[in-house]
Amino acid sequence: MIHWETAAHVGVATIDRPERRNALSPELCGELGQHLADNRALRAVVITGAGGTFCAGADLGTRFGADEPSSGGDEFRPIFEAFVDAIVDYPAPVIAAMAGPALGAGLQMAVACDLRVAAPDASLGIPAGRLGVHLSAANLARLGQLVGQAVARDILLGSRNLTGDEAYRCGLVHRVADDPLALATDWAAEIATLAPLTLTGHKRALNLLAAAPYDERALTEIAELERRAFDSEDLREGIAAFSDKRRARFRGR
Repeated sequence: MIHWETAAHVGVATIDRPERRNALSPELCGELGQHLADNRALRAVVITGAGGTFCAGADLGTRFGADEPSSGGDEFRPIFEAFVDAIVDYPAPVIAAMAGPALGAGLQMAVACDLRVAAPDASLGIPAGRLGVHLSAANLARLGQLVGQAVARDILLGSRNLTGDEAYRCGLVHRVADDPLALATDWAAEIATLAPLTLTGHKRALNLLAAAPYDERALTEIAELERRAFDSEDLREGIAAFSDKRRARFRGR
């Protein structure tokens, strides 16, 4: 479930699903997105997780249900993409406050936020290569623009997890604190005193400037690479290995 609180022009959304390490489901993404849609007059929003964990990613245990990954049964992907787009399009700054794991879809959600605070010992990464899943073009672009190609390749191709301190040094997070939620809420309160039209304008302008013209052929090729990954035997093996708590045996097909 999502705990949603507002005070003095600031909203705080807390993912509270400790039994699944705050893993995201379609329902949670929809709930978070609806809170953003219903509260567009706020001047800052903080997203965090309960129980010392930010978000361990998508809930792979329920993501595909009874369907095979290649059968079109993945309800999570489109709802998640719409949710992270809602973060990007939200008129006020959105801050991620990360303690513990921020992995996979959890880190992609944080990257979509405008500002990020992490605990020094937080664990930030995207283990897509260990599962056989493929990021969307928009999420790949956001990560690459944020940390640069070198670090993005380390995270995605090397399956590297960064601590909060390491993430700060490479620009993935803006601030490090033992209590990231306290710092993030103080920061949000400070932001809420600033000129809202200016901040809304600057956020929108930065988004527009970051959205370099996409090459249609590149987008088509990326979409085909996504389809190939999600239709693969490797994805089914990755999901099975995750469920069985063993190392996946990928065959490249």
